[in-house]
Amino acid sequence: MEGLIKNLFGGKPSTGSDDFADFVEAPSPSPASLLADTTTVPAGNTQAAGVAPYTKWYRVWERTSPKDFMQEAMIMPFVLVLILFHFWGTRKNRRKAREWAQAHVPLLQKEFAVVGFDGVPRQPSEEAEQITVELADPEKSLKEKASDEFTTYATGRQNVAFLDVSIKLPKRYNPVTYFVEYAFSFFFDSWEAPQEKYDALMYAFDGKEKDLVPVPNKDPSSLKVNNSTYDGFIWAVVHKSHMRKFRTDRYDASITFSKDHPKLPSWVTVMSESAEITETLLSKDLIQAIEQAGNDFEFLIVTDQPIDKPTKIDETNPRKRIQLSCNLSSSSSYESTLPLFQQYLRFGDKLVASAHFRGEVLRKIRNVRDEEIKKLRRAEEEEKAEERKLAAEKIKKEERERQLRGMTAEEQRKFLDRESQKEQRRSMKKSTRRA
Repeated sequence: MEGLIKNLFGGKPSTGSDDFADFVEAPSPSPASLLADTTTVPAGNTQAAGVAPYTKWYRVWERTSPKDFMQEAMIMPFVLVLILFHFWGTRKNRRKAREWAQAHVPLLQKEFAVVGFDGVPRQPSEEAEQITVELADPEKSLKEKASDEFTTYATGRQNVAFLDVSIKLPKRYNPVTYFVEYAFSFFFDSWEAPQEKYDALMYAFDGKEKDLVPVPNKDPSSLKVNNSTYDGFIWAVVHKSHMRKFRTDRYDASITFSKDHPKLPSWVTVMSESAEITETLLSKDLIQAIEQAGNDFEFLIVTDQPIDKPTKIDETNPRKRIQLSCNLSSSSSYESTLPLFQQYLRFGDKLVASAHFRGEVLRKIRNVRDEEIKKLRRAEEEEKAEERKLAAEKIKKEERERQLRGMTAEEQRKFLDRESQKEQRRSMKKSTRRA
């Protein structure tokens, strides 16, 4: 205390053993050497270069062992198998699609002016060498929508507006999905096994060339009129192993009747709306092509009705199409199905030339369609009547609520009592009528 008073009045600090003697001069701190316990790194070099002390944390090979990676070692083989399976499945599907293109695209180029998605017209007089060069790169004719689906397109032909081809393959790139689909198809009949197939869908002009393909800078009256119309109907040749699914999945097939034909093989049947249509369309060349295709053939259908059951009258408007479905052949040359594909490409010409039937046949066909239109019109009228009924009930309810809001509590009670009495009388009348 005495030293504090002297400091306040300018005196010298006390050097004796007072309360603050220990804080007069603090000793200079000296850091402890970090290399006190090290034996492998020289002290002089460490202090000069700032190197960290020796520890096993920086040497992974000294603080770990192969046992620490047992879980990764068990997972890596499965990951490697998935990767290899993916590359194998993708390459195989692309090879299958390329083989189909090499066999079928030359036929498409002979029949259509434009093949593929590049939009470049090709002349029918192209040399074989040029076609081979084009097919060397399948992307010129095929488009890969997914690893299991490839498509191509063709247009520029008489009597045919355009052609879509879809190649569908198993999902080989995904082993889980691939084997699960096969397992489910084995245990469940309703589950379809993965297939290698292609669907070709051809749309007819039906006399609408001027609307669909306008020619600029030309007088329409000077154009040559091509009468590409033919009567609307449904006719199909189906493999019997696919007949049940074909009739169930397609609305247009459900309104036909099935009948075997003596000229066709026993494993196919005809679905038609009239026997006269079958006799007109079933040619000798087509029968031979179907026989040669064998089990690779699924169905060939000529239709003007939608695949899905129509729910509105507008959906029943005729849209004429020709569709072919075949399995991909195990042979890369496709010798078994190429004749059928060629017959299919020229089937539109046959329809324009011969698919004009007697009035009695057409009346029978129209009656089926008119009956379906009547059902849709009846359902549409019932739906509109139900909507009108709901709208009237809504207006009536809003009027009732408006009246109740303008009443006093006693008037509301009387109003509700009258409503309940009316409801009781109405229920009594209904019970009396039932009795």
